Amino acid sequence: MTEELPVATQPVTWLDFLTDDGVLLDDRLDRWEAFVLDKPQIECPLTHTYPEGLYVREIFAPAGSIITSLIHKFDHPFFLLRGKLTVISETEGLVTYTAPMYGITMPQTRRAILIQEDTVWVTVHPNPLNKKNHEEIRNDLTYVRSNKYLLCLG
Repeated sequence: MTEELPVATQPVTWLDFLTDDGVLLDDRLDRWEAFVLDKPQIECPLTHTYPEGLYVREIFAPAGSIITSLIHKFDHPFFLLRGKLTVISETEGLVTYTAPMYGITMPQTRRAILIQEDTVWVTVHPNPLNKKNHEEIRNDLTYVRSNKYLLCLG
């Protein structure tokens, strides 16, 4: 007589893991970031431009990438110029975007993004002091979140 194996209760795909409603989204994203920390990382080149009073950030993300965003302090427009992706966030739920399209990122938004096709995503942010250092601007526009799962790895 063979013993029946228990049904798996652990997530089996990235989507199962990130859509587990029994866990807060921020915690799911923190666990995801810790899980992929030692995995090969895919390069997603950034382009930064600084028109008067603005900061424009362009990211190229190749198909197969999974990205977690920073937490945004302010609303701002985004433009999907090329590609297709699936997003999960507290403000949007689970949605698929196909270029060309645009939207507004709301304050406190943090996303996990699965890139289904090579994608070009552009965001536009206020830059009233005309700063030219994208890292300094990023600190002005986003919150730093301590990931308790990463703190345990040091």
